[in-house]
Amino acid sequence: MKNYMMYIGGQWVDTANKKEVINKYTGEPFATIAQASLEDVEKAVKSAKNSFNTVKLSPYQRYEVLYKTSRLLLERKEELAQILCLEVGKPIGDSRVDVERAAQTFEIAAEEAKRIHGEMVPVEATPGSENRMAFTIRVPVGVVCAITPFNVPLNLVAHKVAPAIAAGNTVVLKPTQETPIVAAKLVELMLEAGLPKEHINLIYGSGSVIGEALLQNQDINFYSFTGSPAVGERIKQVIGLRKCTLELGSNSAVIVHEDAPDIKKAAVLCAQRSFANAGQVCISVQRIYVHENIYEQFLNEMKTYTETLVVGDPMDERTSVGPMISEKEVERIDQWVKEAIQQGAKLVTGGEKVGTRLYKPTILSDVKKDMKVVCMETFAPIAVVVPYKDIDEAIAYTNDSEFGLQAGIFTSSLNIAMKAAKEIQTGGVIINDTSMYRADAMPYGGVKKSGTGKEGPKYVIEEMTEEKIIVFNL
Repeated sequence: MKNYMMYIGGQWVDTANKKEVINKYTGEPFATIAQASLEDVEKAVKSAKNSFNTVKLSPYQRYEVLYKTSRLLLERKEELAQILCLEVGKPIGDSRVDVERAAQTFEIAAEEAKRIHGEMVPVEATPGSENRMAFTIRVPVGVVCAITPFNVPLNLVAHKVAPAIAAGNTVVLKPTQETPIVAAKLVELMLEAGLPKEHINLIYGSGSVIGEALLQNQDINFYSFTGSPAVGERIKQVIGLRKCTLELGSNSAVIVHEDAPDIKKAAVLCAQRSFANAGQVCISVQRIYVHENIYEQFLNEMKTYTETLVVGDPMDERTSVGPMISEKEVERIDQWVKEAIQQGAKLVTGGEKVGTRLYKPTILSDVKKDMKVVCMETFAPIAVVVPYKDIDEAIAYTNDSEFGLQAGIFTSSLNIAMKAAKEIQTGGVIINDTSMYRADAMPYGGVKKSGTGKEGPKYVIEEMTEEKIIVFNL
């Protein structure tokens, strides 16, 4: 069984304390990872701080490292996809797409490294400042701590690490314990691409101990976190005035209006985006609000497509839906579905465990807004379909959530599309597609309990740099 070490202070470090990494389909361990001590945390942060202070990369050098990493990711695509398939349980075809997206994220960040700039400020137009000239520059914040989740452990690491390096910062990376291996492979590729050896540090450990130690370390200048709202709130509580971006949960909604361009296509897209990665995506389609005039047609089309999805071994090219992250999560969602049915929901399809690690794609109707499968984040292959009478009602339903990451709407009306764009309370509104659309170059982030700050290389680079005003008295 292969063991994966941490990377601290410019060298790979092993420890006697190990944790097993589980094959999410079989439930059997297939690798181990070293576990950090509190001393390792101190060493990693100290290394990153020292490298930030002493090793300066020009914008073009950052571009070169990031662009070469992008090419190396594509060269190793199959190897990395196999790892993702094992440690996440994501179907192999989807895993290959994830590697391609990570490569694109690094390429975008590489380009953005060459575009960081300030602007002229016309202070000379102020009485008394006629002889002054002012402009802004953007400077890196320092040490960035990246804490990443289990569900997309390559591209979400890329969205934190690549912009941090592009901005001129150094990084301490702590991936989740459930899916940590691909992060180690990425660090290897970045070093191979020429990244200074202490510009990145990689540590493994529990959130309660190692994650907390990172939050308490005052030499970290910026935190980039994707995960649960509860942990996001804890981060804000501990780090005080230090900067952060928090990408948290959601129970994303999609509206299908009666004038949707293609009802069958909308139904298929909603099914695909509800059950991809076993529903374990922050912007997975969870709540679907369908106009009452097309409700039955939509529901039948979605049910028909859903029942064609293959649930099983993620290594099988035919598989559409692989395992959930753990048996515990399968049990949780099974209980939520049973509870909803007991409270009056109708099971349209699914609602069954497949063994102990998989769950059938499930559609529920006749739900109430206070059911867990509606008001909480399911993070599972579950979707609820609800009829509505008019667009105002649909928008109100969509906004009736403590979350606000992204939403989608299908309509042929420009006026309705613009009304939804203005009135839906989310960080993004996707017209004629689902909430799950994301291009890696676009700004991405939520409101309410879905977080603060933006990802997308250009936009998070602004977060990971400080704007400084320079004034000349001439």
